[in-house]
Amino acid sequence: MKVPTMKSYVRNSFLLLLIITSVIAQFASKFIISNRCAPKETCSECIQIPDCSWCFDPNFGNGPRCFDAEIQFPQHKKCPEEFVFFPENIQNVVTNLELTKARKWDTDGDETITEGVVGSYKTGGTRDQMVQVAPQRIRLKLRPGAVHTIAMKYTQAEDYPLDIYYLMGLSKSTSVNEKLLSLGETLATMKKLTSNLQVGFGTFSDKALMPHDNNLTENFLHSAPYGYKHVLRLSTDAELFSRTVKQANVSGNLMAPKGGFDAVLQALQCSDQIGWRQQARKLLVVATDANFHVAGDGKLGGIIKPNDGYCHLSHDGSYTQSSYQDYPSIEQINWSVKRNSINVIFAVTDNTVNTYEQIAKMIEGSSVGKMDGNSSNIISLIKEQYAKISSIVEMKDNSSNALNIKYLSKCLDSTGLLVYTNKCNNIKVGDVVTFTIDIKVLKCPKNPADYFQTIQIYPVGLYDRLIIDLEIICECHCEKPGNPYYQEHAPVCSRMGTYKCGICECNPGNFGKHCECIADDIYTNITANYCSPPNAPNELECSGRGQCVCNKCVCEARENENERIYGKYCECENFSCERHDGKLCSGPDHGICDCGVCHCKEEWSGPNCACAKSNATCYAPGVTDGKICSGHGTCECGVCHCDVTDEGRYSGKFCERCPTCPDRCAEFKDCVQCQQYKTGPLKIPEDCSAQCTKFTPISADVITVDEKNNEVICSYYDEDDCRFNYVYYFDDEQVRVRAQANRDCPQTFRKNVLDDLKNEEVQKKNLFDFGITLFH
Repeated sequence: MKVPTMKSYVRNSFLLLLIITSVIAQFASKFIISNRCAPKETCSECIQIPDCSWCFDPNFGNGPRCFDAEIQFPQHKKCPEEFVFFPENIQNVVTNLELTKARKWDTDGDETITEGVVGSYKTGGTRDQMVQVAPQRIRLKLRPGAVHTIAMKYTQAEDYPLDIYYLMGLSKSTSVNEKLLSLGETLATMKKLTSNLQVGFGTFSDKALMPHDNNLTENFLHSAPYGYKHVLRLSTDAELFSRTVKQANVSGNLMAPKGGFDAVLQALQCSDQIGWRQQARKLLVVATDANFHVAGDGKLGGIIKPNDGYCHLSHDGSYTQSSYQDYPSIEQINWSVKRNSINVIFAVTDNTVNTYEQIAKMIEGSSVGKMDGNSSNIISLIKEQYAKISSIVEMKDNSSNALNIKYLSKCLDSTGLLVYTNKCNNIKVGDVVTFTIDIKVLKCPKNPADYFQTIQIYPVGLYDRLIIDLEIICECHCEKPGNPYYQEHAPVCSRMGTYKCGICECNPGNFGKHCECIADDIYTNITANYCSPPNAPNELECSGRGQCVCNKCVCEARENENERIYGKYCECENFSCERHDGKLCSGPDHGICDCGVCHCKEEWSGPNCACAKSNATCYAPGVTDGKICSGHGTCECGVCHCDVTDEGRYSGKFCERCPTCPDRCAEFKDCVQCQQYKTGPLKIPEDCSAQCTKFTPISADVITVDEKNNEVICSYYDEDDCRFNYVYYFDDEQVRVRAQANRDCPQTFRKNVLDDLKNEEVQKKNLFDFGITLFH
């Protein structure tokens, strides 16, 4: 073995040092190019990038003033700490009252103190404000890009006040019966929901204009048509309610669609006249057997003035604008529902259920219940819908498009996983649910007035809310007049600009580090010292994508106006990032391209932002075991990749189907029977509605399987020896079922067979006759 000499050792060490120096230099150069902070040339631009700091030291060198505080270059070590501006998110809790615990109400609606109860009370034992959300108000200062997390608690207070206002569509086309008109007699049963109950009543027909009304002689037995009549203010007087409902008159109305939306909007907007209490759960029950008119339908009667969305009730409760303003739009009703925190329940007959279910999807917190043919189930329907509404808490907010708010919760499973959801089910009185809320400022608003915003986060249908007074940090203190590092017509800026945060902001027509350049005197700087990174002097000036003009890079313009080259050295661009499905960074909903790198939104990851971070889409809905991909697969980019075993591969969207395991047909069978065919062990309506809340079957004449949805087909015979088929599959949060419209029963089967035989004989005879004719 040859022993190395001292000379060769020195030579090799020197070569190694050169290599290391070269690598470091290349790394430093590449770092500047890839660093998101360095290209930002003003303090306000800098602080809109998370983790970026700005150095406003007047004596700072030529390096980038915007830098990552955790990874500094040597020149930033020269920036004294007192000159580093790095605004941090700030939270101050303004109001945080304790959640209301068990309380008792007397018959007058006043609160009495129950022994052992924790809470605050006013003098004399009267009711204090009930608190179902905590905290109630906070102040936030947030900078763009950074996620700030807050915790919000919700509880359902015991014996919470309840206001129920009934709106009944009374017209000649409505088969009004004693069951409906004597509704007040069963009001006492509603006291079981809460002892602090108020009820009110109103009726509606339609606009008193042809073709919406019919004033023909045959209808004189009924009262004249009208739009909406507020009859009884919300009250605890059950007798008065009963009497008022029974005295309600039926109007003469020719067409079936009623002016229900006129009445709904007035009942929502006229809070003082109706008597809605602010601190109560408010239900507006709309009972009707017909469809509705919407905005634009008023033109049929010659009304062209749009609905203004305001309250227009006379002293006797009549809607005064019925003949002058058009019907309201669904958007107006939804806005009013959210503004007044009211739940709308549409109690409708079988012929209009599907229509109102579509409307309910567009009105926040609304629901639909089906009345029996004689409306005898109206009380049970309201109780059922109230139980459903009060057992669910769904958080919403009024945030602007400058913000992104996400909700996470374990709901009632304290040992479960924290998942993305704004809704929790099966809430009972006294339960406390905690929501973790992530707030992210996406961008600074264009209008500085919008730097200050008020956000409300609220449970749907309730007045309780968390109010957030938000200030978006979009400006630096040293950019504002009065700050010692702000000076107009500054000498350091050649008196042709304003000195801000250590740099010059030049007047129009001037540019350069000290505003020393005039736009008309463009020339190329020969030395180009300011047009290449300080740590890479051999780099092309302006990265080869611009001109060095007056010691400043002027980057090339692109033909596509959405594409641009930028940065101090033209080192950045927004068009060469990785794509997915032809979209840059998978599209603006997933991420943005900045300086050649995809910067993904919070819920996405990967070089092209195509991979979903959350595993929420890998949990099967309706399953409580909390296993990703049903425990038989892995979640990659929000999609389950199922395991392969000796028996075969697991399948289904959530890997819920194993090669040898039974399907879930039997689990859904009883509910399909009672909901679709009114048969089976749950055929009693009350049992069916109580047990079958996970899905409502969609009717189909022929049942086929869609493999893309991983549908499973099920087939059974019922007690009538009738065969019925249905398919089920899972769609995001719930199971979907499509059922055969009509069962195949023996009588139908025999008839079909006989018809087929008869047709066959006819065909044979026709063929025989044709043959005889042919031979003759």
